[in-house]
Amino acid sequence: MLTAIRKNGLILATFACLSTGVVALTHQLTESQIKKQEKIQLLSILNQVIPKKLHDNELSQSCILINDPALGTDNSMPAYVATLNGQPSAIAIEAIAPDGYNGAIKVIVGIRNDGTITGTRVLAHNETPGLGDKIDLRITDWILNFTGKSVTADNEEQWKVRKDGGQFDQFTGATITPRAVVKAVKNAVTYVNQNREALAKQTYNCGDQ
Repeated sequence: MLTAIRKNGLILATFACLSTGVVALTHQLTESQIKKQEKIQLLSILNQVIPKKLHDNELSQSCILINDPALGTDNSMPAYVATLNGQPSAIAIEAIAPDGYNGAIKVIVGIRNDGTITGTRVLAHNETPGLGDKIDLRITDWILNFTGKSVTADNEEQWKVRKDGGQFDQFTGATITPRAVVKAVKNAVTYVNQNREALAKQTYNCGDQ
């Protein structure tokens, strides 16, 4: 009987080791694939908000971390410095709209050196399907309204939804969401306008996070 118990124990131990090994291997392979897909998605979005004609560097590798309340969070946010022929040409900066209807909304904004927005995308949100989710390019093209615009002393009062006297459309039954995004984009552009030179000189450090 003792021999049988030892034999069964050995079988269980072996099975446990094999199971653990399979789980660990699966996790490793899955994690690698997830990271690969995340990098592909990031590159796609970066090339959407900063056109390829504006840079000849690898944007995902030209990353700096910024910690400033102007970006809507106390956490460090990444920004990607575009260069052309060795000179800064634009920057794509992530920001948070903390006051979305269902929580924080993460956006990324591409901005040329002259302050013109080259593109904006929503990276993450929890807004209501059929209402607030219209900020997502997969749902409507509302987010494209920022392209070509800039924030100046003369037009900053126009950086509101129409209901508040501004130039951006709100959604029927959902004003809070677009209002939050407009504010976040404006704040991000203003931050870059005020700190562009310092940002261009900052050492790439996203890998240190």
